[in-house]
Amino acid sequence: MSKTSERGAVAVEFALLAPVLVMMLLGIMEFGRAYNTQITLSSAAREGVRVMAINNNAAAARTAAKSSAPALKPVLADTNITITPATCTTGAQVTLKITYSLSTMTGIAGPFAMEGKGVMLCGG
Repeated sequence: MSKTSERGAVAVEFALLAPVLVMMLLGIMEFGRAYNTQITLSSAAREGVRVMAINNNAAAARTAAKSSAPALKPVLADTNITITPATCTTGAQVTLKITYSLSTMTGIAGPFAMEGKGVMLCGG
């Protein structure tokens, strides 16, 4: 076999494998972005529920949750945040849930519905 025919075979093999490798790379990027968003949502929910459990102020809890996730695009809105029950009584549990729709960079799949949840005892 000559070098020329081997060079052609390498080009064909690369042409067959390149799309698979690119799809794997894009999948890794999308998974990493989704994982980062999930961590951000969980942290924001934890901060918001902490404020609600200590201060018994839903508006302050929503503000704390939103300010804890500045990197999200689009940013969190009040409609993304649910607090139950609406008021804290000492010794009861309060739950703050953040729902978010994550669009993908590639547009191949998605958008993905994501959720961050924080639960804490009221009164400290």
